[in-house]
Amino acid sequence: MVPNIPENRRGRKTLKRGRQPIFNPAIFQERFNTSERVFAWEDKFRRLLLRFERISQLHYALKSLAYTMINLRHFCQS
Repeated sequence: MVPNIPENRRGRKTLKRGRQPIFNPAIFQERFNTSERVFAWEDKFRRLLLRFERISQLHYALKSLAYTMINLRHFCQS
């Protein structure tokens, strides 16, 4: 796995010394869109969004159930 993080220049006009970071904007955009889409799907389940459960095992179980429902919706539409 290769990190793909954009450089924060912090107002620098010249590049930093040393090895240049590897950055591919296309991969970064795809990963960003994918993660944002997952968070949007998860936001449909209010109970997960607000985290009412104090027991982490119960929260994990409900999250698994929500992702199962999301996948079922996706595969049943095809």
